[in-house]
Amino acid sequence: MEVSDTLEAFADAEKLLALDLIVPIWTMGEIRGERVNNVSAAVQAGVGLAGCHGGMCDSFRTSVDWQFMTGGQWVAHPGNDGVEHTIHIKHSSGGLLAGIEDFTVKTEQYYLHVDPANEVLATTRFPVAPGPHSPNGPVEMPVVWTRRWGAGRVFYNSLGHQANIIELPPVKLMMRRGFLWAAAGKAAASAAAGAAGAATATAAYTGMADSHY
Repeated sequence: MEVSDTLEAFADAEKLLALDLIVPIWTMGEIRGERVNNVSAAVQAGVGLAGCHGGMCDSFRTSVDWQFMTGGQWVAHPGNDGVEHTIHIKHSSGGLLAGIEDFTVKTEQYYLHVDPANEVLATTRFPVAPGPHSPNGPVEMPVVWTRRWGAGRVFYNSLGHQANIIELPPVKLMMRRGFLWAAAGKAAASAAAGAAGAATATAAYTGMADSHY
């Protein structure tokens, strides 16, 4: 395991490819296009990507390529911190959240713009705190999801504004399972490729050229 406090960690493309899991914890930053491409290429090759709250889905507000890879982007938390709301578990065929029941938290309730291709594992209902979104009526907002990015597995949980929220037993369990699931994707992808025989190499997707700087 390696911990870095600089985005230089994303500058070494070959090093990223050697990892099993990338856990971004970076909020409201700016990132160069080539560094997003390095992470994207690693995940497409099978490296897992997993994170929570603004550390993963509010990392780089100007990078649509990052948002495309992670599957969502924070846009609001009506009522700010301390909003009591229920997390509804959606038991998928994968069973990643098996045994976890609905639970209530008192923290930021994340409103996100979300990729419809995500496999949603848990949701919360808006509105709780009133706001200009309220006239739109009730909506189920994804809280936990998984997705694929090339051969890689992506896991996200929007909870995590404070450490005490991560320490809640159901949150800690879903995070542990999600991180392990994402990290196991590299070996699974390698085994699948081996079973299928040698495949023709293809270049990694490098995003929208007009979004890079």
